[in-house]
Amino acid sequence: MQLTELFLSALRALRAHKLRSFLTLLGVIIGVTTIVGVVAVISGLDTYVKEKVIRLAPDVFMVDRFGIIQSRHDFLLAFKRPLLTWTDFERISGANLPHVSRVSTRAVRSLRVDSGPRHLKNVTVVGSTANFAGLFKFEFEDGRYFNENENDLAANVAVIGADVKEELFPGVDPLGKTLLIRGLPFRIIGLFPRQGRSLGFSRDTIVCVPIQVYRKNFMSAKDSLNIQVEARGGVAGLDDAVSEVRSLLRAMRHTAYRDPDPFGIMTQDSLQELWKQISQAAFVLMLLVSSVSLGVGGIVIMNIMLVSVVERTTEIGIRMAIGARKRDIWRQFLLEASLLSLCGGIVGVTAGALVAWLVRTVGGFPAQITAGIVVSSVAVSTLIGLAAGFLPARRASNLPVIDALRAE
Repeated sequence: MQLTELFLSALRALRAHKLRSFLTLLGVIIGVTTIVGVVAVISGLDTYVKEKVIRLAPDVFMVDRFGIIQSRHDFLLAFKRPLLTWTDFERISGANLPHVSRVSTRAVRSLRVDSGPRHLKNVTVVGSTANFAGLFKFEFEDGRYFNENENDLAANVAVIGADVKEELFPGVDPLGKTLLIRGLPFRIIGLFPRQGRSLGFSRDTIVCVPIQVYRKNFMSAKDSLNIQVEARGGVAGLDDAVSEVRSLLRAMRHTAYRDPDPFGIMTQDSLQELWKQISQAAFVLMLLVSSVSLGVGGIVIMNIMLVSVVERTTEIGIRMAIGARKRDIWRQFLLEASLLSLCGGIVGVTAGALVAWLVRTVGGFPAQITAGIVVSSVAVSTLIGLAAGFLPARRASNLPVIDALRAE
């Protein structure tokens, strides 16, 4: 029997029981939809985090009170650590460290910002040194970042994000205008380009001011600084720079030789490794959940195909009586099972792509569908169909011709 004839025969058999075929596919559709939707979200997040969130240059590392927290125990230990203070920053930046090129610092607080009758709550107000923008390679839509002189003089100048501009200065050029942070006036000297949303949060609701004016007006005694250090000589000097800063801070804290660091150090590699662990854990969890649904779908297909063998015993007997070989019957049932699963895979991929589109459009999550996701999902669903159809196809092909013709 030709492959085309087998295909048309299998297609006719499936079309003869449309509702049963659709219900049989539900398990596969749900499983593939889950796989495509979750993998699209994880893939989009992975790309977004690497390109947008982890903006740390390969030769820059951060010193923080908490560092990377991976458990409740880590958090409780980190919570007992001393704060990173302005004195710590001055001693690190003023120390003779041969492998350190630049040192900057910042502090962050969520505050209300006003301009005339308009106001915006929960704005991320960042106090930083002037070289902070250079370390993180900030871009500007208009204007500039404040300079060292303005920071040393605690000048009331600010650089604002796109959401702050749209809410407080709609249709107006904000440069040179004044906004109020806790009633304190700041002259706007720069505007960041739109950054978009990240994990459901806007990256454009931000105002950056000099760290000196921030310390005087917004910083409390319980706030800790975050210190950024650039290694001299690029990535090659990173390990030596980390070692120098760690030794200095441990000496400043009078930390015993065998005690752990009373601070955290984060590099680009450590942040990416942390994200890799998180995304892999999410992927494994998704795989377990989806495999249950796909397994159930495969069992349902096998069950329906076994029922189909019983219902079509006479048809099988007639086919074999007029010349159909065992392998023709075997291939026909295997093809039917594969077609069922393939259709479920295609519908599932379409539904998963729709879910990813809704997540990206409505939720603001950076989900993305790639060719690899589509091909692998369809391939997995087809393989499940082949596996599920193997036993029914074997049973159908091994039916004795006489017994099959006598069956009612």
